Amino acid sequence: MAGESDHAEVEVREVSRQRIVEAAADLLAHEGREAVTTRAVAAAAGVQAPAIYRLFGDKDGLLDAVAEHGYATFLAAKHADARPQDPVEDLRAGWDLAVEFGLVNSELYALMYGEPRRGTDSAAFRAGMKILLDRIHRVATSGRLRVDEELAAALIHATARGAVLTWLSLPGDRRNPALLTAMREAMVAAVTLDEPAVRDAGPAGAAQALRALLPEQTTLSNAEQHLLGEWLDRLTADRREDC
Repeated sequence: MAGESDHAEVEVREVSRQRIVEAAADLLAHEGREAVTTRAVAAAAGVQAPAIYRLFGDKDGLLDAVAEHGYATFLAAKHADARPQDPVEDLRAGWDLAVEFGLVNSELYALMYGEPRRGTDSAAFRAGMKILLDRIHRVATSGRLRVDEELAAALIHATARGAVLTWLSLPGDRRNPALLTAMREAMVAAVTLDEPAVRDAGPAGAAQALRALLPEQTTLSNAEQHLLGEWLDRLTADRREDC
């Protein structure tokens, strides 16, 4: 009986937590950041203010939970194609989706990305980043990635965030859609090649494509894979220095 009671209590607690987060997110979307006070959220969620402190610690803890909710909402909107016809076009589509989410959910996006690392330890954020990394990896295995995968992820993330936050900072009459297109294409030019690297003269292009596929092989021992990875990294680095 005690176990059933504890389970029921956890369920009630989780329902209350979700109701409070959704109420805060709704206030944020419709009335802005200043409207998200513990009193207003408690009233909107139909709970007493002390419940917020018990569940979230303080207002900042509540905002962290709202940011996590935002990452989960964004994740639900992502459509990952495991076998896109053109991995570079798939990269563009993912960037466009991220920017569109930010423009449609401006207050939530500003909360999620306007402050360093807010909500980035959530499972939804990590799952979203995995989708991005998978997209980049497909570009790499096609031989069209210009930089290493980690740098590509940072560039894509930074340009999408910068595009949205810059757009939102501009007066309505100065919001030119060409800004978003130009930033996206600058990102594509920075991280991809027009033609597969394996068609380039010399071994470096083939080395980069092979480096991307190396973690998937099972023939080599760990030591052999590590050594080969170092050699491929050196060849790839030589190519980037020539670009």
